[in-house]
Amino acid sequence: MLLLNIEAELSIWDDGRVVWSQEAFPAAELAYHLALWLQGPDADREDFELDSMQADPGLIRIVSSDEGWRIGSVFTPDFWTSPVAWEVVAAKIEEFDRCVCEGIAAMGIDPVFIPKP
Repeated sequence: MLLLNIEAELSIWDDGRVVWSQEAFPAAELAYHLALWLQGPDADREDFELDSMQADPGLIRIVSSDEGWRIGSVFTPDFWTSPVAWEVVAAKIEEFDRCVCEGIAAMGIDPVFIPKP
């Protein structure tokens, strides 16, 4: 599957510290799943957990809390981003998806398989 073969280093940063990082991460697959998640209904939005054929469950998680949305990983359970509003999370996901699509297009591949959020 093409989504699994497009990899990049992925890091989640918050306030100058790395929350989580991994080399050779299936970036296109993450972009695909995040775009689908953004297309879901706004009301009572469920938490996101990457369901990947190449990565362990919970490798990337986006969860709602009383203070806002946080991003983390089951592999670093003590480190989460600071809580932010939904609009910030959505904007960052859209930016990530755009960057992945641009990188895919630069490789000469049409990124049409990643839905527009």
